[in-house]
Amino acid sequence: MIQRPLLTGVFALAGLAAIAWAADWPRWRGPNFDGISAETGWLTQWPAEGPKQLWKADVGVGYSSFSVSAGRLYTMGNTEETDSIYCLDAGTGKTVWQHSYSCSAKDPNGFLGPRCTPTVDGDRVYAVSRAGHFFCLDTASGKVIWSKEFPKDYGAKVPTWGYAGSPLIEGNWVICEVGGPGSSVVAFDKKTGQEVWKAGDDTIGYSSIVPFDHQGQRGLAVFSAAGIVGRRAKDGQELWRHPWKTSWDVNAATPIIADGKVFISSGYNKGCALLDFSAGKPTVVWEHRKMRNHVASCVLWKGHLYGFDENQLKCLDWTDGAEKWADRSYGKGSLMLAGNHLIVYSDKGRVGVVEPSPEGLKEVAGFQVLGGKDTWAVPVLANGRLYCRSQKDLVCLDVAGK
Repeated sequence: MIQRPLLTGVFALAGLAAIAWAADWPRWRGPNFDGISAETGWLTQWPAEGPKQLWKADVGVGYSSFSVSAGRLYTMGNTEETDSIYCLDAGTGKTVWQHSYSCSAKDPNGFLGPRCTPTVDGDRVYAVSRAGHFFCLDTASGKVIWSKEFPKDYGAKVPTWGYAGSPLIEGNWVICEVGGPGSSVVAFDKKTGQEVWKAGDDTIGYSSIVPFDHQGQRGLAVFSAAGIVGRRAKDGQELWRHPWKTSWDVNAATPIIADGKVFISSGYNKGCALLDFSAGKPTVVWEHRKMRNHVASCVLWKGHLYGFDENQLKCLDWTDGAEKWADRSYGKGSLMLAGNHLIVYSDKGRVGVVEPSPEGLKEVAGFQVLGGKDTWAVPVLANGRLYCRSQKDLVCLDVAGK
């Protein structure tokens, strides 16, 4: 049987004087929506047993990654058909608060629990459950400031494998893929929850919305179930679209945008493409099946894409799509980049540090951090600490430079 996908759709300063607060990771894909951290000075050389484990926590089943802001970590999980949005002390793992609500964890293929990564904005955090509960919570207390239910409020149909897109903060608004009639995408006032605009009738995918600037205009790239759509940020008006039909309507990887071009990739033998939208209607620069992102997005670094083509870690040239190398040692996994190094996390719980180069894979450190399978939540480095997750357990490792 073909396995259906999970969809994934991210510290205290004591002892970390050399690490700047600018290294926070407040949302999915980080500060610049690209999976890249500006943090430097962290330890890339590890002993065979790995870095020191600072703490471990059970946060319930799920595939939510982590957001880190102002000394706190946020993630989501499910225990006995109850979802929780967790706020933990990033340095100790102690629960500061958790907001819980009834929500089924069930999945057609057994990939249980929430997929969304909470988004932190100042004194508020925003999160979406797999069933379309949308919360705005106070970061200090976890108190609900306002909430929505996409199926109830917008007549939305819950995607087969649940909502996976993380909320996008855009100025005074928070924007989500909702999936209702005339409300494929909705912008809400981030303070009150009042609807600002809604647009589109597209069936939603499992990706997250990415903002971009082009020719003096702010846009939103929305990877829907049937294609990539560019929308005007101020009112949701469609600017352009390109069809991208995949098996079971699964478009899960977050688009990558640079220089008037957008890279998209999907699993199930669909492949990838680089599209040029600089003149309006997108045109294909290149397209092939050498990068099929199933559950995790690529990273663009120095003119090359690094990511998982199903169960192979690969490097492609951004300009022409040429494959530079492929390696099966990590299986199916996810990755981020920080300080000129990739942090790669396999689906079997091995984490490694890899030097990104088109010349070939060079692992400079690695060890088995967690057991289990389908460890698809993207690892996060923030303020000298590395966070990795299995389907239930969250581990914090000390990688602070001394």
